[in-house]
Amino acid sequence: MDRRFFLAAALAGLAAPALGHAQRKASRTRWKVRASEGFDTLAFLGPLAGRELYLTYYRADVDAFAPRLPQAIRADIAALWQEAEKAGFGLLGPVASVLFSGHDGSIAALIAAAANPETALLPAYRQSSYWSESDWRWFTGAAPRLKAVFEAMQAAGFAAFRAERSAGLDARIAELTRDLADYDVISLQEKLTGRSFDPEIEVVLLQFCKPHGIKVQGQTFLQAADWNTAITVRNAAHEMLHPPVPMDGAAAKAALALLANDQLITRIVREHDPKWGYTTLEGLLNEDLTQALDQLIGEALGVGRNPADRWRQSDDGIHVLAGAFYGMLRDDKWIETGGSLEGWLARAVQSGRFAPTRLHTIAARVLERPAANLWPLPKV
Repeated sequence: MDRRFFLAAALAGLAAPALGHAQRKASRTRWKVRASEGFDTLAFLGPLAGRELYLTYYRADVDAFAPRLPQAIRADIAALWQEAEKAGFGLLGPVASVLFSGHDGSIAALIAAAANPETALLPAYRQSSYWSESDWRWFTGAAPRLKAVFEAMQAAGFAAFRAERSAGLDARIAELTRDLADYDVISLQEKLTGRSFDPEIEVVLLQFCKPHGIKVQGQTFLQAADWNTAITVRNAAHEMLHPPVPMDGAAAKAALALLANDQLITRIVREHDPKWGYTTLEGLLNEDLTQALDQLIGEALGVGRNPADRWRQSDDGIHVLAGAFYGMLRDDKWIETGGSLEGWLARAVQSGRFAPTRLHTIAARVLERPAANLWPLPKV
C-alpha cells in the first residue's frame, strides 16, 4: 500500500533554515504537543526488524534492547515487516500507527486493541480517509502475532527503556508548544486548497520514528522529538494536507490517466527503491501534490527550503512531480490567490499542462537539472 502520509516529510539530518518571520496576527491554528508510548512501540519495530533505514539512527538502541526479547519474537518482527511490504500493506510500523490511532497511550493499550481489533480499531479506521479493505484484511491476520510482539516488548521492559532514552521529553514538549504558537499553518492550508480544516494540529513527539514524519487519523502527526521548530512547521504543513484532493474524484482520475502515459513518471513509480514508499501512481500523485503545497506554505511562513535542494536530497530524487506542481502553482501565483485545488488540478489537466514535454520542462526549471535527465539522479 502507498501511505498517503508519511515518508521522510523531513529528515533530521538535513540542515533547517533559521526561522524567518513568524505570523503576528491572531492565529487560527491551535497546536497540541504530546508524547506516546504506544506510537514509540510501533516505531521501534523498524529498528527491531533490522532495516538499515532505521539502524542508521537506532543501532545502539537495538543492540541494547533486542537481546531482552526471545529469539522467536525477534525473528517474527523481521518476518512481519517483510510480509507487510510484500502484501502491499506497506511499512509495518508507520502503517500500523494509522490503525492504532487513539489506542496509543501505552503498550497495554496496543495489546488490548490487537486482541479485539474489530471492536477497538475497525469503526474509526473504516470512517477515516485511510480505509483500505485489503490492508484491514492483512492486519487482522497479523494481529495475533503483533499482540505477541507487544507482550514480549512489555515483558522486556520497553516502557522503562523508552523513558530512559527520552529523558527531558516533557521539557521539549513545553518548549515546542511555545515556539509553534506564532505559526498559522491552518489558514494557509485552507486558502491553498479551498477546504476547511479543524484548527487543532496535534504533534506527537517520538524517540524512535526517524526518518519518518507520519500522519495518522485525524489532524495528528508523529515526528522525532529532537526535530526543530522549522521542521515541525514544515511537517504540519505537509501532513495535514493528505489527501490534497479527493483521490477518487474526477480531477485526480483525469490526472492519473494522463500520468499513466508519461514514461518518466511511470518509470519512477516502477523502479525507485520501495523503502521510500509511493509504489503506485496514485500514491506518488498524492504525495507530490502535497509536497508542492507544503513548499509554498513553508516559504510563506519563513521556514521553506530551497526547492531544488530539497527535492534532490529527498528519497533519491523521485519527487519530479512535486517540482512540476510547485512550478505550475508558483506560475499561477497560487500562494496569493488560493482557491479550490481540485478545480486547479482539473484545469491543469484540461489545458494540457500534464503533457510530458510541458510537465518535464517545468520540473526541470524548478529542480535545476536537464529535462532529459530528471531521474534517476547521477551517482556521486
